[in-house]
Amino acid sequence: MSLMWNEIMEQPESLRRCLDANYLKIKEFVRFIKKSELDLICIAARGTSDHAGLFAKYVFEIANGIPISLSAPSVTTVYEGKIKYKNTLMIGISQSGMAEDVIEVMRHGRKQSCITVGITNDCNSPIAKEATYHFSCEAGLEKSVAATKTFLAQMLILSIISAEWADDHAKLEQLFKLPDLVAKTLLTSEEVKTKTERYRYIDECFVLARGVNYAIALETALKIQETSYVRARGYAISDFYHGPFAMLEKGMPVIVFIPKGSIYSHVLEMVAKLKEVGAEMIIISNDDKALELGSTAFRIPDTANDEIAAFLNIVITQQFACQLAILKGNDPDHPRGLNKVTITK
Repeated sequence: MSLMWNEIMEQPESLRRCLDANYLKIKEFVRFIKKSELDLICIAARGTSDHAGLFAKYVFEIANGIPISLSAPSVTTVYEGKIKYKNTLMIGISQSGMAEDVIEVMRHGRKQSCITVGITNDCNSPIAKEATYHFSCEAGLEKSVAATKTFLAQMLILSIISAEWADDHAKLEQLFKLPDLVAKTLLTSEEVKTKTERYRYIDECFVLARGVNYAIALETALKIQETSYVRARGYAISDFYHGPFAMLEKGMPVIVFIPKGSIYSHVLEMVAKLKEVGAEMIIISNDDKALELGSTAFRIPDTANDEIAAFLNIVITQQFACQLAILKGNDPDHPRGLNKVTITK
């Protein structure tokens, strides 16, 4: 089996290491920021790490009531824009910790006395050294180009910071159970392999979600793109109504995340429209009614909310993307034209 598949399977243990290494440091960090005047969080990241940042945007704005800006690094690095970061918490996210544009945004923030945080998988990386506070993914060496276990670790660190900041002990308890929930989700791996066979000849698909899971739709599309070379497009359901829906044709595969929670009824409204068009729906859910609506369905373990479900959803689609690549005769570990570390400015 591929390195990517092995690394997907390693995620329960890597999440345990992430929790063990970071929780006390996060508690100390949160005690400090609670005493600070903060009006904004700015997140600088690229690619998969940027999707972790988008996930955090929903999590922090819902739970903590503080707005998040997802940085456009070229404003600083190319256009030399002078952004005012007064009372801002600056978070740089990078698997390698070597992203030069992320580092430059963080430096720009530090010059204005911002609190800076780095989230990387390398404690000795430039971003780790640049940050006032650093949290390590503890994912171990990730050899496959397609990031999997580092993405879940980034999400977990961000969720714990948010829950600790909000004094949400119930959510913290759920987050500490995530390694076991991910392990339970991975028990479906043979089912995922079998059901993916149906899609080995696809050359395009859509991935739809809403709210917290919008980031998971984008990350799923990216994983399918970079490993299977399928033209996958991720959308927020609310945006899909505004034009992209017209691209749908009968039989076109559409992956839809339908976790129980606040967005459940909104997603079902879109599913009804997809059914009218005759789309080939791949449903990922923890709800019996929703699962029955799919041409193909994957069940995730039951969860308290759609934030926790997001971790389990991406575990399913990581496996789907990896297996689809293998079925198409591709090497998911070494996608054409890509490197593990990508440096942009």
